[in-house]
Amino acid sequence: MLGRVRKAVFPVAGLGTRFLPATKAVPKEMLPVIDRPIIQYAVEEAIEAGIEQLIFVTGRNKSAIEDHFDVAYELESVMSNSGKDMSSLNATRIAPGMLSYVRQQQPLGLGHAVWCARDIVGDEPFAVLLPDELMIGKPGCLAQLVAAYEETGGNFVCGLRVPHEKVGSYGVIAPGREEDGMIAVKGLVEKPSPEEAPSNLIIAGRYILQPEIFRLLGRQGRGAGGEIQLTDSMARMIGTMPFHAIEFDGRRFDCGSKIGYLEATLMLAMERPDLADATRAIVADVVQMYGTSRVPEVVTV
Repeated sequence: MLGRVRKAVFPVAGLGTRFLPATKAVPKEMLPVIDRPIIQYAVEEAIEAGIEQLIFVTGRNKSAIEDHFDVAYELESVMSNSGKDMSSLNATRIAPGMLSYVRQQQPLGLGHAVWCARDIVGDEPFAVLLPDELMIGKPGCLAQLVAAYEETGGNFVCGLRVPHEKVGSYGVIAPGREEDGMIAVKGLVEKPSPEEAPSNLIIAGRYILQPEIFRLLGRQGRGAGGEIQLTDSMARMIGTMPFHAIEFDGRRFDCGSKIGYLEATLMLAMERPDLADATRAIVADVVQMYGTSRVPEVVTV
């Protein structure tokens, strides 16, 4: 009998240096895409997929994440007494006992961050969501992975096709046979050169893993970038149990980059009924003002 995926790990200990100075005092996961922080999109995706326990692997200066998913008594009291609509806060109220936090004291990589959650996850399959990867789809990305997992069990990753010259920034899948939308994973390579990459199918920030990964991570040496890479331990499970990828039926925005973050904000604003017309008008004005090739002068303020 397949173990149900009830728990999800969110590695949120990163320093967010690519967004300095904005992230000097604010966690990068709390940067808003329109009016919701990036982390909230990932949490809502997990809850939609049936996740019952959310495990945040945090670091220093991440208390804003805990506060965001807590009850804000002063704020809610003021809003209630003023007769203001509080429905926008509903998604931030997580049921008691559903949240757990564990600290990653050293920045030793994604594999180490996942390993830090081992005692809370225990001996059952679990999901991993990287909040920087903003996945928009119906159903959500993790729900699609869970549906596939319930057919075969084993391990699953979300796959995404990228231009071949960009594979060196990701974990890359060596694909095998594809059947019923599931791609057998024959191998995984972390950040290969384009010449050595087995494909242009990358791992896109969503995983379902068996608890055996913790034993492997506990013995895993440092890999690419001098970090303990999750991909290296996942690769060692291939052949010992089913391992598949599915290509996400939706859109992915890399909010770990400034351009991806800007793209996500614009695209989602254009799809919101309350913002669509104004956003399209602003974009049209910018294109008319600068054209498609003219670079505007930099104004220092």
